[in-house]
Amino acid sequence: MARIGFIGLGRMGRPMASNLRKKGFELAVYDVDPAGVRPLAELGATDAASAAEVARQSDIVFTMLPGSPEVEATVLGKDGLIANGRAGLLIVDMSTIDPRTTDRIAQAARDSGMSVVDAPVGRLASHADRGECLFMVGGSVDDVARVQPMLQAMGSTIHHCGDVGTGIRTKLVNNYLAVVSCQLNAEALALSQRFGLDLHKTLEVIHGTTATNGQLKIAWPAKVLAGDIEPGFAIDLAHKDLTLILTAANDQRVPMPVAAAAREAYSMARAARWGRKDFSAMVDVLCDQAGIEKPRL
Repeated sequence: MARIGFIGLGRMGRPMASNLRKKGFELAVYDVDPAGVRPLAELGATDAASAAEVARQSDIVFTMLPGSPEVEATVLGKDGLIANGRAGLLIVDMSTIDPRTTDRIAQAARDSGMSVVDAPVGRLASHADRGECLFMVGGSVDDVARVQPMLQAMGSTIHHCGDVGTGIRTKLVNNYLAVVSCQLNAEALALSQRFGLDLHKTLEVIHGTTATNGQLKIAWPAKVLAGDIEPGFAIDLAHKDLTLILTAANDQRVPMPVAAAAREAYSMARAARWGRKDFSAMVDVLCDQAGIEKPRL
């Protein structure tokens, strides 16, 4: 069986790595925060001292990191995976990052006789807990086949989107719609509250027309409309993703005025100290600003 490394044991990475270990994969793990490592060590994973040590112990290394700088440092740094791995090492980055970073690490890996698969994650931390992640995967057919058993251990849905780099680009398209939908829903329900409309009836009407969307129909009733604004996906992360989306779009000369406006709405929410709340709480932000009662079912 392939020896697996896993770097990045935060809210998403920790349950994903735990599911790998529970399914019997030999695992070496590393995180800058020792608290993230302890639950994996208790499951029998090897506590590596560094990313370099993970590289030396592994045939395949998964990374689940906060952003592009962390991925670049982990993969390209002198103490990173490429400098300390051997030919044939396969790096699977599941982070949400700038696509140009994915392209850079993929080229550097090829130059060293290694390879990269990008497999950013759809769905929420609660899905990661249950092993129900959705993966948008970019990579060669052979590389994707190598990591398929591990992805199946962590998730329930795997989409091979094309060559390396297509996974993260698909993720940005998906997250654009998800994040902007939250802002649209927030404005619509704040207006509904100001009008004094019955929330149940308003939602019944919306869900019977093409105005409905997955955030409003599936996610919101379990989150903000139930009074739960603790982060499944935080406003800070939504703002980060919109920034990545706009940067990538500008690089490709694709105007995205709605994305730009939505990002500034999320910027306002962060300035008002809502950044660590769930992105469905954008409706609460608006209601606070306008002095409107928050919508609750």
